[in-house]
Amino acid sequence: MAEKMVEKVTRIMKNPEQIRNIAICAHIDHGKTTFSDNLLAGAGMMSEELAGKARNLDFHDDEAERGITIDSASVSMVHQVGDKEFLINLIDTPGHVDFGGDVTRAMRAVDGAITLLCASEGAMPQTETVLRQALREKVKPILFINKVDRLIKELQLTPEQMQQRFIAQITEVNKIIRGLVPEEFKDEWVARVEDGSVAFGSAFHNWALSVPYMKKKGISFKDIIDAYQGDDDEGWKALAKKAPLHEVVLDMVIGHHPNPVDAQKYRVPKIWQGDLESSDGKGLTTCDPNGRLYFVITKVVVDPQAGEIAAGRLFSGTMKKGEEVYLNVANVPGRIQQVYVYNGAKREIVDNVPAGNIIGIGGMKGGYPGETITSNGPGEAFEKISHIFEPVVSKAIEAKKPADLPKLIEVLRQIQKEDPSIKVEINEETGEHLMHGMGELHLEIIENRIKSEKGVDVKTSPPIVVYREAVTRESEEAEGKSPNKHNRLYFKVEPLDPVIIEAIKEKKIPLGKYKKKENELVAFLREEAGWDTKVASKVKAIINGNMFVDSTRGIVHINEIMEMVLEMFTDVTKAGPLAKEPCVNMKVSLMDCKLHEDAIHRGPAQLYPAVREGIRAAMMSGVPVLYEPLQITRIEAPNDYMGEVSKLISSRRGQLLSMDQEGDITVILAKMPVGELFGWSNDLRSATGGRGNSSLVDQVFERLPGELQDKVISKIVQRKGLSEGSLGA
Repeated sequence: MAEKMVEKVTRIMKNPEQIRNIAICAHIDHGKTTFSDNLLAGAGMMSEELAGKARNLDFHDDEAERGITIDSASVSMVHQVGDKEFLINLIDTPGHVDFGGDVTRAMRAVDGAITLLCASEGAMPQTETVLRQALREKVKPILFINKVDRLIKELQLTPEQMQQRFIAQITEVNKIIRGLVPEEFKDEWVARVEDGSVAFGSAFHNWALSVPYMKKKGISFKDIIDAYQGDDDEGWKALAKKAPLHEVVLDMVIGHHPNPVDAQKYRVPKIWQGDLESSDGKGLTTCDPNGRLYFVITKVVVDPQAGEIAAGRLFSGTMKKGEEVYLNVANVPGRIQQVYVYNGAKREIVDNVPAGNIIGIGGMKGGYPGETITSNGPGEAFEKISHIFEPVVSKAIEAKKPADLPKLIEVLRQIQKEDPSIKVEINEETGEHLMHGMGELHLEIIENRIKSEKGVDVKTSPPIVVYREAVTRESEEAEGKSPNKHNRLYFKVEPLDPVIIEAIKEKKIPLGKYKKKENELVAFLREEAGWDTKVASKVKAIINGNMFVDSTRGIVHINEIMEMVLEMFTDVTKAGPLAKEPCVNMKVSLMDCKLHEDAIHRGPAQLYPAVREGIRAAMMSGVPVLYEPLQITRIEAPNDYMGEVSKLISSRRGQLLSMDQEGDITVILAKMPVGELFGWSNDLRSATGGRGNSSLVDQVFERLPGELQDKVISKIVQRKGLSEGSLGA
């Protein structure tokens, strides 16, 4: 009797050398889901006729309707090379920039990434973003150039022209990789045609080639062009039999991507801040199935029958059904009710799984993506998973029927688990809640899912932009008094050094609260920012893009109150004094404090108001201003429409950064305020006869022009229903 797929998977998953954990990532519409279909078909998990058309890993109705991937999807499959079987745990990720948070989270679970590139479009903004997301997590990329059939049929290129185009595209991708890759892998991780870390083909027609495979099978570029010469489909169908996509690509994955044991040696020191010499550290770096359990959640899906299913990567230990565990971020114990391996949209229940695998677990009520689960009580959590871009567009959402309010609150909490790129603010008193997302499409998709999949009828406000507050100069020293007048704290606020702002954005320095002296941070501040070592070692936290420094001397009870001070500092950074918007790029220093001898008189009820009042007063004397989010956008349109596009950009306060002609298409880079981008896609299509498109390259915050400051602040204050008295204090 033939061995079932789940039996094969559970047999091979016990040998970490034979496991590869990989993700597929690319710019939108470069063919990732069609590509995944072919890999599934090759592994015998779906019919070859449907491959490329079924889009098997898009299992939400809205994904099928819009033809885009919105959620990442996992699948485990088996591939044989020679007489050796390998287990491939694959995650298909979204390409649209609004769903990029899913890509960031998927990268925590994998060790290798297949980056897809469209042969006719080449490297696009989102290609660079996904490579940046992969390399930040020390995930090794390899390259697949897709849609080669378009070069032959539509552009009718000769073999020489095709080769030139491939070389130019590979050079461009390598330029991106070299700029982002960790120093120790500078030469190893670039994509090379000759060693087979680059393949090309057509996912739609199910064939692929790499140089080692061409040599093995005796196929040349000419054979590819000949396959498309006839009027019928027989040519490329024969090519698909001769060089099936799944065989070429999975051979490449096994040859060039690391197994979990090799990968964790260099990945764990990057993403886990604990002691590498401890028994936990050794278990993690060696991927030890007998070590202590360490599991990181990367995705949560709420299944109507099975409840919450958390998918993620098991870095050490063995995950067993019924095991008592601890959730380190939520600080609560839990129990594993089920253990699953993935099979596309299906999950198969298994008893236990050893380290090095991507699996699902059931029964984790409090688990959010980024949570670290350990056995035997608390452990050192993995670094927080943070996305490159921040949510900058919000909508107010409320239930149409008051009776649905409790259900809506429950659904919003579920949504935030399923997609942590959505930030939800729940106001149980007014019944109006805020959803912050990456863009209009992101919020629209979530709103539709709340109505159709979760069954709650809601109404939403038009989209709102989230601004930031920052100071423009060093403030005077401000005093914060506790309500009982026994404690006084003195604060100073100033703009953060641009070198540090850049390092925070690029995650070059450790972020969060520091329990002990953070040597990596001290070294950076001393060498890059020119700080004195003594001052640098007094940094207590970097939270939400703001730094807190303890500049006091000889205060006896300072360590007892520091946790409360940092808690309130975090709170103030979420709502500044101008319009209760989040604060950025500030350095807050505690200069001095006078504290009551008796601990009972300096509890949270006394210190929280003192810290809040002190920091906000210091900000007000540092001339605070609003910063607005801007998106650097790449716009492509036919040359004839350039005048229209330029007019459209300037009418939305946009700024032209560059304009290049590539044949009959012009590529424009423009910096556009997010507040002016609502309805942008429709206007761009109308202005270019439906032929223009745009994609996000980067996101920045810049000072809102002076003449708009007061107008925007009063709009936000009005919208939030804030009283003048509640601001600035």
